[in-house]
Amino acid sequence: MRPSLVSASLIASTAAAALLVAATAGAGLPRAGTLVPGRSLGGIRLGEAPRAVRAALGTFYGRCHGCPRRTWYFTYRPLDRHGLAVEFTGGRVSGVYTLWRPAGWHAPHQLGFGSSVLAVHRLTGARRTVTCHGYAALVGESAHARTAYYLFDGRLWGFGLFRRGASPCR
Repeated sequence: MRPSLVSASLIASTAAAALLVAATAGAGLPRAGTLVPGRSLGGIRLGEAPRAVRAALGTFYGRCHGCPRRTWYFTYRPLDRHGLAVEFTGGRVSGVYTLWRPAGWHAPHQLGFGSSVLAVHRLTGARRTVTCHGYAALVGESAHARTAYYLFDGRLWGFGLFRRGASPCR
């Protein structure tokens, strides 16, 4: 090969590797995730394929053993409880929910963890309460999704997004 072709090939492969590293570096659990009721949580939408979840959140996740559905746990550090769980049914995202109140996460109107039950009712319009073991979920329904606002000790503790009609209890 001529030196100019080797140089062009080397530059092209180096550029491609740099783009791959940049794309991977951009993936990860958001520091301030957002709930978009009925649509997404932390940028993850119902119905997405596993590869789309990995592209958005990266490959640093744990797998739940013994869960009824394939579930991945994305956390900020190894053995950290704070983060996001993503469930799959039939190879597609069927549920996504926060784990242990990750700091900075919020819903519209800056509704954040620690908000009162009254504030959650007033700002979300969620009226139905589902009693789970040790906590409750206020739920709102849209055409294809159920949005959950998890309550513990009278305060907003977490968010969840599931297929319409699915139980928010986990």
